[in-house]
Amino acid sequence: MEQVRSIFISDVHLGTRGCQAQRLLDFLRHYEAENLFLVGDIIDFWAMNRSIHWTPTQNTVVQKVLRAARKGTRVVLVPGNHDEALREYVGTAFGDIELSYDHVHTTADGRSFLLIHGDEFDQVTRYHRWVAVLGDIAYNALVRINTWLSFVRRHLGRPGYWSLAGYAKRKVKSAVSFIYDFEDSVIRAVREREVDGVICGHIHAAAIKQVDGLTYVNCGDWVDSCTGIVEHTDGRLQLVDWGMTQKLPEIAAPVAITAAESRARIAATSQSPN
Repeated sequence: MEQVRSIFISDVHLGTRGCQAQRLLDFLRHYEAENLFLVGDIIDFWAMNRSIHWTPTQNTVVQKVLRAARKGTRVVLVPGNHDEALREYVGTAFGDIELSYDHVHTTADGRSFLLIHGDEFDQVTRYHRWVAVLGDIAYNALVRINTWLSFVRRHLGRPGYWSLAGYAKRKVKSAVSFIYDFEDSVIRAVREREVDGVICGHIHAAAIKQVDGLTYVNCGDWVDSCTGIVEHTDGRLQLVDWGMTQKLPEIAAPVAITAAESRARIAATSQSPN
């Protein structure tokens, strides 16, 4: 087990077929942290209104988080749009888990980061909810197709995790444009808070990069990419791509992505499809 100071995860979407609960559980078992920040859309109440897909492994993830909180890990939940019902309880604690609309975290090296989910900067989610719901239904259809593709990949011996929805998002120019617009909106708003950076989720696009003197961090998700952020004991933030591991975490450590590599990935997505 690797000791880190903080773990940041978002967009787990518990209660859905697309949730990669086993990979998340392996990730959480690999690290021991003082702080665990859940940056929104941990439980997908939107999808659960239509149908519930709750596996024993998803239940184990919840138990793992609750157990960590009982043993002294500080656990802070910042609700997102898919678990927005929890925003009614902001300011209270639930099973040793703090609920907060946003949160300012100070890293070991003294930098301050605003933690938000980020849906307030998504114009579709904020002003055209019905479009967002339709998009969510279409997204879940891709996830179902991806379940069969994953089955085929396993039988062909292909390593790692590959997401059809994530691939489509990277290839569609409008999606890439949306990601950049989202990042710009977040940075503009965060600048007013006089912090050194922001850690968010929502758009399922993991990143660590500098934007106009501020650090933009997106946790990614546990549906398309299986990514999270860890803060090391010296304050360094690192993006961990658990979906890129080719062996079980107990055998090999996960692939860690530096900020430079993250910027290269973001730049690659801006290229026009053939």
